Parts: sequence; C-alpha cells; structure tokens
Amino acid sequence: MLNRRILRIKAFKVVYSRVENPAMTKGDAEFELERSCEATRDLYLRMLALAGPLTDEALSRIEAARSKFNPSSEELNPNMKFVHNRIAPLLASDPDFSKLIKKKKITWENDDVFLRRLYESIRSKDWFKAYMEAPGESLAEDAALFVHIYEEEFSGNPDLEDILEDLSIYWNDELEYALQWCCRAMEQLGKGRPWALPELYMSEMPGSEGKDSDKAFVYNVVRTACRNFDRYYQMVSDVTPKWDTNRICATDLALIICGLAEADATTNIDYRTTINEYVEISKYYSTPESRAFVNGVLDKLINKNKAL
Repeated sequence: MLNRRILRIKAFKVVYSRVENPAMTKGDAEFELERSCEATRDLYLRMLALAGPLTDEALSRIEAARSKFNPSSEELNPNMKFVHNRIAPLLASDPDFSKLIKKKKITWENDDVFLRRLYESIRSKDWFKAYMEAPGESLAEDAALFVHIYEEEFSGNPDLEDILEDLSIYWNDELEYALQWCCRAMEQLGKGRPWALPELYMSEMPGSEGKDSDKAFVYNVVRTACRNFDRYYQMVSDVTPKWDTNRICATDLALIICGLAEADATTNIDYRTTINEYVEISKYYSTPESRAFVNGVLDKLINKNKAL
C-alpha cells in the first residue's frame, strides 16, 4: 500500500521530530514510524467504512419523508436505487472487513451532521442524478458511483478535515492517498472481486515478489539517520559556513539528513534519485527557497562522500 514516496515523507517526519526533540531515541523513532505507517491504512479503512453509514443516511431521509403528515407522491414512491446499492452490504457482510472495523473501533455514529451535509452535496451532483435516472441496476454501476464520491466529495471538505484532525495527528495530509486506495477497492468490488486488506508496503503486494523490501528501506533510512544524526548535523554545518546551523529551517535540516541517510543506507538507488525525491518533498513541507537549498547541500555532501 505504501509506496516509496510516502515512505520517504514518513521518514522525513520522524527525523523532523528528532530535530525538534534531541531526546528522541532510535527506539522512539522506530515506534513513531510504525504508528505512522499503520495510520495510513487505518485512514483508508475509515473512509471505506463510510459506504454503509452514507447509505443509511439516504434511507433515513426517505423514511422521514414518507412519515410526513402529507407526503407527496414522489416521497411515497421514492427512487431507491442508491439505498439498494450493492457496495454497502458487500462490505458489511465481508467477515475480514467487519472484523477489522470492529477491532479498530471505526464508527461514524457521532458524525451525523457530516453525513447529512455529505449526502446533500452528493444529491446535488449531476453524476449522482444521472446514476439515479439510469435504467437498471448493477454492481459495476454502484462501484463507479462510489468512485465518484471518493474522488470528488472529500478533498478540501472542512467538516471531514475537522473530524480526521480530532482522531489522529497522522491524517492531516494523507487523505488523498487513502482515497486513491478507496477508489481501487471500489473498482475491484465493481469487477466482482472480494475485498482484501492491502498489504502495508507496496513490495508486499501481490505481483511485487522479488522487489526490495519497502519496510526494510524506510526503517534503514530512519535508523541510519538516528545513528548518524550528530555527524550529519556537523556535515551540514561544515558546508554552510555562512549560516548558523540553528537558523536553518528544521524541515530543511530533516530533509537533508534523510537524504544523507538514504544515500548511506541503500546501494541500489541512484543518488540523484534520492536528491530529487527529497527536493520534491521540500516543495510541500518547507519554504519556497528550500528546493534550491536542499538540492545544493545534498548534492555537495553526497558527492563529497562518494569521493572519499
């Protein structure tokens, strides 16, 4: 599930914590890394588990309309296509999925306001109206609808952001990645394939046999960064004589240390790839000037090490 880009981001965040907290031990760093990796898959499960409550919300709307003192003909004879979608019961009846949801205590029961607003937003969309008006019913059509929902309803949703922020400190910038995997799950269900929990690391996914272990990769980066932190810190200081190292942006320092650790910990990755990856990460997590700074320092230090 977790690819090299997101694993590098996780390594960077752990090393950033080490920059901010000098008392952090290697054991602390490994524990933090493990929790962070598992949290991404937990977010995927939480978002996938939304299919059932969203369907229930639609049903409760229909039942409330029918119970009016003087319901209209349309309210008495509503379009039940979404309520009868096959996706929600498929997930609910899957023993592995149900067991995980129960084990991790995933629920949307206390988020009724969010569910109401979400359903109202979905109902207003042309793609939902087209789905409801299309003749016939099929699993593939239901799955395609949920792909639309995951692609278009959650990114930038302030209500969802508040919910996720309260639940986990790890989820503030991983929603997009989790949603991609929700879409993959829907596409597989739409083809009649059973749901399966994705392996935590991409190298462990079916068809990835023989690839280098992603778990070993990210743990080696973090361990190497922790073990050599003081040496890397001094290396950065030595090549930035015009800068007080304490004034270097903490995110930049963490990115540079990660890059140095990856270059030391791996032998099968071209150092230019390593540099490019951390420069790309700097665009999202650091200052506008960081791209050139991280690139320049990493290039100088890694090339210097290679020459020794």
